[in-house]
Amino acid sequence: MPDWLNSQMLTSYAINAGTKVLGAIAIWIIGGLIINFIIKLSTNSMNSHKVDAMLIKYVDSSVRVLLRIVLVIAILSVFGIETTSFAALLAAAGLAIGAAWSGLLSNFAAGAFLVLLRPFKVGDMITAGGVTGDVEEVGLFVTALKTVDNLRVYVGNAKIFSDNIVNYTHNPYRRVDLKCQLAHTVHPQEAMSKLKVRLAQIPNVVTTPVPDVEILEFNAAGTLLGVRPYCHNNNYWQVFFDANKAIQEIGASNTWPVPAPHQVLLQRPA
Repeated sequence: MPDWLNSQMLTSYAINAGTKVLGAIAIWIIGGLIINFIIKLSTNSMNSHKVDAMLIKYVDSSVRVLLRIVLVIAILSVFGIETTSFAALLAAAGLAIGAAWSGLLSNFAAGAFLVLLRPFKVGDMITAGGVTGDVEEVGLFVTALKTVDNLRVYVGNAKIFSDNIVNYTHNPYRRVDLKCQLAHTVHPQEAMSKLKVRLAQIPNVVTTPVPDVEILEFNAAGTLLGVRPYCHNNNYWQVFFDANKAIQEIGASNTWPVPAPHQVLLQRPA
């Protein structure tokens, strides 16, 4: 074969391959812009209909992954790869990956159930999977929580769905549990009355139900009181610390003695 013919064929192949590569790049860029537009349009539509933020993020993640797969298949078709064969290969690979990564698929299924059943929503404070924090995002496989010490923790959806879920934000108020140890010389009823009045003055303590101050037990140091104001979960720590300060203020202003265990020794005559 003449050299000029070989050169012409190589040039033709190079032009053909270059055209396909440029076409694939163009499809990837344009397809990415279209996907972003579809995601933005879907998000705005759901926001206008006041759809829950957790559901919006979950749908956006699912649609984005699905559209990227479709985009990759479209790019492969540009290079002459049969998409039907690729789909069969993808299905076979999916079965193999599913068998090897069953935990990942269980997280995906659990995430779908969390979105449908909605035991919590974005912004709620929960305890799930051994972690306590505010829900920031429910993803395809994991849920992101922000803990009270400002850490971002990712918990597998399957672990959350298979464990007990405590939602602190769902109810309008929660109880703050504190204790107040009294000395033997302090009258319990008088102390309870003064503490109830002081607790009602703490900001963000709800009026209904009224704060509880009751006797828990009698021990070697004196009377142990249970101090229980109620507040919304967002104000929990503020009320917790302010209630402790209120207990100290009441004790100091009434000169309550420091509680200490007392023992009485009886000596029998010889």
